[in-house]
Amino acid sequence: MKLSDWRNTHLRLAVVYVLAICSFQLSPLVSNAQNLGQSPQTGQAVQGQTAAQPEGTVLNLVNWVGNVISPVGAALAVVMAVVSYSQGRGVARWAVTAAGLLVIAFEGSTTDS
Repeated sequence: MKLSDWRNTHLRLAVVYVLAICSFQLSPLVSNAQNLGQSPQTGQAVQGQTAAQPEGTVLNLVNWVGNVISPVGAALAVVMAVVSYSQGRGVARWAVTAAGLLVIAFEGSTTDS
């Protein structure tokens, strides 16, 4: 195995550095943005999006955790409780975890509209 020449490596790093700086300087010229005029536009959505999108995203995330993740986690916690019991270990932490996840799943399913 031959070691690389340090001068050649430094030259390559310098070229990469100069190209990166040039691309950072030229990127605003090729980027496309929405022009809302001279004054700031508050309460206006970007084209193709609604103003209520972040709230809908958070609601979807909460529903997904309550309806999908919590029941699956509760089932896995019950399985781990059975495994721990069969090996003579403590079961309380897995049972409490399963109960807590089932409470979250129940609350999530009852608050859906």
